[in-house]
Amino acid sequence: MKTSLLIAFRYLFHKKSHNAINIVSAVSAAGVAVVTAAMVVVLSVMNGFGTLVEKMFSQFDPDLKITPAEGKYFCTDTDEMNAVRSLPFVSVYSETIEEAGLIEYSERQVPAMLKGVDENFSELTQIDSIITDGRFSVTDWYDDGTGVPQRAFERSVLGIGLANQIGIGAKFVGGIKVYAPKRVGRISTLRPDRSLNKASTFISGIFAVNQTKYDDKYMLVSLPLARQLFEYGEHDATAVELRLTPDIKVEKAKRQIQSLLGDAYLVKDRYEQQADFFRIMQVEKGITVILMIFILLIASFNITGSLSMLMIDKREDIVILSHLGADRSMLQRIFLYEGWLISLIGAVAGLLLGITLSLCQEYFGWIKLGSGTEYIISSYPVHVQWLDILLVGLSVTVLGWLAAYIPSKRVEV
Repeated sequence: MKTSLLIAFRYLFHKKSHNAINIVSAVSAAGVAVVTAAMVVVLSVMNGFGTLVEKMFSQFDPDLKITPAEGKYFCTDTDEMNAVRSLPFVSVYSETIEEAGLIEYSERQVPAMLKGVDENFSELTQIDSIITDGRFSVTDWYDDGTGVPQRAFERSVLGIGLANQIGIGAKFVGGIKVYAPKRVGRISTLRPDRSLNKASTFISGIFAVNQTKYDDKYMLVSLPLARQLFEYGEHDATAVELRLTPDIKVEKAKRQIQSLLGDAYLVKDRYEQQADFFRIMQVEKGITVILMIFILLIASFNITGSLSMLMIDKREDIVILSHLGADRSMLQRIFLYEGWLISLIGAVAGLLLGITLSLCQEYFGWIKLGSGTEYIISSYPVHVQWLDILLVGLSVTVLGWLAAYIPSKRVEV
């Protein structure tokens, strides 16, 4: 094996009798390097966009979300939920109500997703960081002299797209009417308005997650108002949302809470809360990897032509080596190593180039998205994941070996 590798090194780095072989070998290595670098850069850019969107969702989504396995809502006044509330790694516990409703302002009516939250929603999520106008508040309080704060009137916080649809801003003093269908009773065809529960709120702020799922549909109201509109009990909720302490891993906390609650509840992390979106991103990444591997396969098979030309050029050497005692297996290994070395040089050069370009873009942002303010970021997001680097390196190595193996089997003594 050592002798075969040394001869392969000599064939690779020494001048051949025909310069075309050197040129074809260099082109083969360059082709592998370019495609390898392209794979690293493309995957890093896709990771960058995924990380960017994940950060956007994390500003609105909790660390963990508990929902019923069956049905729309559940009672939170149970031993299991009280046990979850008292877990040492749960820093914020929040009950929420999330249902579809209708909002009206200045004769404009728009369907919306109403989410009832309490005042510690700002501690549960990063809602304050995405308020573009006004402030986060779902209830105004006053002191009636007893020392116990009392609710004065209801406030609401709208997604920026939803606010634009009804034409309202945080500084507007007019109230927003909110409608929700009654859960009990029949719908009157003569007076359909009697089949709706009604309430009014004043807008306090507007948020922007930069995701249409939230910006165009969501309206945050107080939890008591949501329970009143949708006729839920004092301890009913459609979800319990949790924020964890920094010293606990999300997966570990999820497993512990799931074992505590049993199969009657679902405990979802941020990826599972946005399962459809992240599944689409994984599918896109998988398709991209397949296409890039196909291109890499074409580039790698340039090595096949290079080795075929080399075997013709070294025909006399093959005869001499065979007379010196080299068997067919040893001769095949010489040209197998030759092709593999070409692929390895291209792979190493491509990985170094791709990693360098990706890290420079990640830290310096050389390539800009545009000069205007229409983008939420100024340059292409990039995030290098070393698992991707390992995948690319493994793919190049396997394909390089395959491209070298095929012509090496045709060596004749």
